[in-house]
Formats: sequence, C-alpha cells, structure tokens
Amino acid sequence: MAKYIDVHPDNPQPRIIDGVVDSLRKGGLIAYPTDSCYALGSRIGNHDGLTRIREIRRLDDRHHFTLMCADFAQLGQLVHIDNRVFRAVKAAVPGAYTFILPGTKEVPRQLLHPKKKTVGVRIPDHVVTQALLASLGEPLLSSTLLLPGEEEPLTQGWEIKERLDHQVDAVLDSGDCGTVPTTVVDFSGDEPEILRVGAGDPTRFE
Repeated sequence: MAKYIDVHPDNPQPRIIDGVVDSLRKGGLIAYPTDSCYALGSRIGNHDGLTRIREIRRLDDRHHFTLMCADFAQLGQLVHIDNRVFRAVKAAVPGAYTFILPGTKEVPRQLLHPKKKTVGVRIPDHVVTQALLASLGEPLLSSTLLLPGEEEPLTQGWEIKERLDHQVDAVLDSGDCGTVPTTVVDFSGDEPEILRVGAGDPTRFE
C-alpha cells in the first residue's frame, strides 16, 4: 500500500521531504505535485521504476519521458543545447514547459526516443517539487499522471492514493495543482515545434 503524505504547500517539512527522498533512493516510485498537475517520479537509474511508470500509463518506447531538474546547471548536463535554444529556454524557466532536446551520454539509453535520441527536460516552478529535487541532489525521472483512456490527469492526492494504492510507494499531497499539463516544445529540429499547448504560454516560441 502507498504511503499518503501531507506536505505543506509553502513550507514543505524537511523531515517529510527527506523521508520521501529516502524512499526514492531505495527504488521507490512516487506520485507528487508539480506546477502543472501531478506526476509519477523515480530515480533516473531505477529500471524497476521506469517499468512501473510504463505499466501504469501503458506507454510505448516512443514516449518522451521528462527529466525534472532543479536548475539550468542540471538541465545542461542532460541535453545538448546551442546558444539560440539556450536563450529561449533560459527565459522561460522555471515554469510549466517541457523541452525536447538531444540527450547527452548522462541519460540512460532506455530513456531516449529510440530514433531521435531525444528526451524531455524541465525546471518546475513549484515549492514542493523543488524541495524534493534539492534533497535528492539529482534530476528526477518523471511522467505526467495521466491514466490510459482518461482525458485529464489525476489531481487529487486522495484519489491517486485510492486508484494507485498498490502501484506506487508514496503519494505526496500539498493541495490541488491543476489538471493542465506542461506546454511541450521540441527544439531538436531547425525550428521550435510546439507539440502540446498546456499551462505555459506557447506564444514566446511561435
């Protein structure tokens, strides 16, 4: 059964955050709030966590996973980014955007798109997410908590606990974080391509 954990939305309790991170380090899979709905999260090298995310969401190998980063320094270690893209991304973070970029050798092969060798990266603007990333000290493998056949992501902690009780190890609840996912911008080609319009204003990339 999943642990149900209440977290203060503005001042996340360090003891609670450190406990969740300890679970992640031991191979746990969590459901956690972000600035654009709930996400599933595990450590980047956790093969079992990756498999469980794929099973919960029924994802194929062409799905772009997201690496949740604390800051631009972390993001820059995971993807190749030229000066033009650097300026555009830097101006938009932290925020509700996911950027698709070519992965570096720091990204495990199974997280990369099989043909494009790309991966999603983002820097969230959410106190609880940033507290998790600070305690973990590394990026977090993530995927929006959108269940198969449903149009909107799950957004209530109690409902996530009820529906995924035997599939995740912990559910963090810091209140409603909305049902609108990130805006996804693909920078892997010559021009930026908006793959999904979501919570982030897409006009800056048009």
